[in-house]
Amino acid sequence: MLSIQERLYPELPCFGCGHANPRGLRLRSHPGEDGVVTAAFTPWPEHDNGLGFLNGGIIGTVLDCHSAAAVMLEADRRGWPPLGDAPLSYVTAGLDVRYLRPSPLHEPVELRAAVREASEAEMTVDVSLVWDGKTRAEAVALWKRWRPRPAG
Repeated sequence: MLSIQERLYPELPCFGCGHANPRGLRLRSHPGEDGVVTAAFTPWPEHDNGLGFLNGGIIGTVLDCHSAAAVMLEADRRGWPPLGDAPLSYVTAGLDVRYLRPSPLHEPVELRAAVREASEAEMTVDVSLVWDGKTRAEAVALWKRWRPRPAG
């Protein structure tokens, strides 16, 4: 089954979720029956924080980009397509990350995202990184409707 990213924005070159970026993470997120969007992410050796754990910047990136899948799926379901020549319907306006415990560098982790609030103007998503049954990091992501402005 195609991921949300492959179905809704396959040509996006984003480092985290863009499948058009050959050097990117290429997250593959899928909707769940319970309304939670999930993905598995396996860190690369290059994602080491210098102490043998997953780097905090990479954690922030996967939380941001995984929350994007939940937002774009919600926008698609509600009929809110990208406006003008924007490649996406929404852009990240804020990401409040909390690091709760170390995340493994050499094992797959689970990403979970659920839209908490949605309007055409903005969406709020709860997103987390889980390993061994414990939340390792969590974030609240705020997404705003992308309204391209004419070049001026």
